[in-house]
Amino acid sequence: MTETKPIFTVDLLPKLDEKLIEVLQSLSPQDWEKQSIAPLWRVKDIAVHLLDGNIRALSMLRDQYFGVIPESINSYQDLLDYLNKLNHDWVAAMKRVSPKIIIELLASTGKEYCEYLKTLEPFEAATFSVAWAGEEQSSNWFHIAREYTEKWHHQQQIRFAVGQTAELYSQEFYFPYLETSMRALPHHYRNVEASKGEVIKFSVSGDGGGDWFIEFDGKQWHLVPNPSQKPVTEVTIEGEIAWRIFTKGINKQRATKQISIKGNQLFGEKILDMLAVMA
Repeated sequence: MTETKPIFTVDLLPKLDEKLIEVLQSLSPQDWEKQSIAPLWRVKDIAVHLLDGNIRALSMLRDQYFGVIPESINSYQDLLDYLNKLNHDWVAAMKRVSPKIIIELLASTGKEYCEYLKTLEPFEAATFSVAWAGEEQSSNWFHIAREYTEKWHHQQQIRFAVGQTAELYSQEFYFPYLETSMRALPHHYRNVEASKGEVIKFSVSGDGGGDWFIEFDGKQWHLVPNPSQKPVTEVTIEGEIAWRIFTKGINKQRATKQISIKGNQLFGEKILDMLAVMA
């Protein structure tokens, strides 16, 4: 099987950050307090979470300062609990900070973080693996692409709340998000039994969409650019829904009504449970 190619997003991240600053500068005081599709967060909370991401990453990766060290991480759930507490504490503390200051800090720390990421050798081992893709060790290019998906979907949560989503659905910005997120497919389908050579096709509609295929080799699924056989199942997802499926931004019942499945329904419906975030 042909291996999938690396995804290079390091030069796109500064452009994505520019779009973030643009949308935040356009917001009214009322917009900052609008509820997002993340149940516990308003628009301002997501903005400060993005700021935390910049600062925490620079502290840990560039400066080798890990700050609050967890007492024990014995499972993936332990890790999530630790990260969720860090997120909660940060968001709570930042409630006293004005939107103007938040924008200024996002602009400065975003620039520093992007500059740091450019210093990393793409194929060297990353400090943190991309766990949602089933990897225990990841290359820097994948870590950077994962960071892109984090920044993309949180910015789109803000844009969704204030009705300015179109900007990030372009081919330039959306396709790299989807291309990276789809790397979760083989791991997500790992317990789905199939016959050797069976292929599932996933299509996302819209300008930034595309087609992805996974093929079963008799033991495991692989993401392949050119499958050897015709798909036994074809799944078509509306572009405006795909990112919400992968980030817990829409419930399964509603998402089911907005995807089309031809062929094996169980194969197709499995995509509705896929997450491409730490969750």
